[in-house]
Amino acid sequence: MTKRAAILGSGHYVPTRVVTNDDLSKLMPTSDEWIHQRTGIRERRFIERTGIGASDLALPAAKMALEQAGREVKDIDAVIFATLSPDVNFPGSGCFLAHKLGIPGVPALDVRNQCSGFLYSLSVADAWVRAGVYKNVLVAGAEVHSTGMEFNERGRDVAVLFGDGAGCVLVGEATRDGQGIHNVELHADGVGAQELWVEAPASMYIPRLTPEMFDEGRHFPRMNGKQVFRWATEKMPEVAHSVVRRAGLTMADIDMFVPHQANMRINQMVAAKLGIPDDRVVHNIERYGNTTAATIPIGISESWREGKIGPGSRVLMAAFGAGFTWAGSVAVF
Repeated sequence: MTKRAAILGSGHYVPTRVVTNDDLSKLMPTSDEWIHQRTGIRERRFIERTGIGASDLALPAAKMALEQAGREVKDIDAVIFATLSPDVNFPGSGCFLAHKLGIPGVPALDVRNQCSGFLYSLSVADAWVRAGVYKNVLVAGAEVHSTGMEFNERGRDVAVLFGDGAGCVLVGEATRDGQGIHNVELHADGVGAQELWVEAPASMYIPRLTPEMFDEGRHFPRMNGKQVFRWATEKMPEVAHSVVRRAGLTMADIDMFVPHQANMRINQMVAAKLGIPDDRVVHNIERYGNTTAATIPIGISESWREGKIGPGSRVLMAAFGAGFTWAGSVAVF
């Protein structure tokens, strides 16, 4: 009999430093009204001081997920870490997190799929558990964006969007009938790669970073917002319909929709296309901004603790981001 993998526990952590839209308006020409109207964001969290990396944010989130799952650190067989903002260029943040957890020898894998990174990572964990390769896989999504933004007029359209935070889930063998990750669907299309990217430093250039690149801000993220919005509002509903259908369900069967938090307007449009009422859609972008690989696990963790997700809940997840990549999943908790 084929095993089914399930999300057994979740956790999240955000830094204590709250940065409001009004705070950002002191650094660049913008306003609370301008940001909130276009994105739905009111505030976000930034790391409190230098020296705090993505793995540091993931550590308390991982411990929270283990506690909810009724597991101990020693039970972790593998770590999958989704991030676009690793602690350092290499090695991967999964290695740092495993070291901080005190589990030497346990395999650690970083996944670089940006906003879709958590669902890409979940698919790997699901496959490993179903195949019997590992029993308990820790999946982390964590980002420190605040140290990589351009807080001036040139960079404001991107800088207002992002925040720091982490979310984790523990994936293991399902313990009840019906429980489990029923499917994960992944997609990518590199035609949109340059519409949302950080170009430099880059190994394809000699040298990887020049003074000219630095002056032009090519080491900061750049985005074609209209293209990203158009693709996201097309691809997220498409993959959501697909995974729900493959799970043998309809949208009416979905108890909670946890979309990636890139823009409140995107999520509202996607939910409307799916016919899912707002009271069954997770929104945390107003408080945290876009935490990229962390948005979905943070949404799961908060919803679980608020009682919006519980045993038997049918949860739809969907994401779209740089690459372009997009993904969807249905899980029964």
